[in-house]
Amino acid sequence: MPALVARRVDARSGLALTWGRIESGHACNVIPQRAELSGTVRCLDLNAWRAAPDLVHAAIDEIAGLYRAKTEINYVRGVPPVVNDPAVSDLLHDAMTARRGPDSVEDTEQSLGGEDFSWYLEHVPGAMARLGVRKPGERVVRDLHQGDFDVDEHAITVGVELFTAAALLDAAR
Repeated sequence: MPALVARRVDARSGLALTWGRIESGHACNVIPQRAELSGTVRCLDLNAWRAAPDLVHAAIDEIAGLYRAKTEINYVRGVPPVVNDPAVSDLLHDAMTARRGPDSVEDTEQSLGGEDFSWYLEHVPGAMARLGVRKPGERVVRDLHQGDFDVDEHAITVGVELFTAAALLDAAR
């Protein structure tokens, strides 16, 4: 089903449907009468995000219809994708490059991770920048959302520098 949903949008939208929980039956040799699935939908562009609920409903109904199964769908919309404003991204890039040099900036790919910062971008032009919060030289790489992640607090200084430099550069333009 994830492929069925993904094929109904522009392939560049990066739409991904993942079933994170599937619960059904109690015995390996009995066909269950009921199943419950929970999952997440992530995508890279706003058009796919807006279309996702209808696409998921249609795909589930289509598959269930083949087996004359009844469905009950509770689609809870998550956060939209983070889509940076190119002008603001350029401003942040130029500000950090001017402040710390070209090696201080690394362009990264857009992430499928959910980030509530995207709600701000629905209302005002902006850009999300990553500050580099892993401790330098740390051999074990821990994910930002792991309980034992230890932030490098030096990143706070980097953030203050970045936004101060961006404000000054924007005012000078």
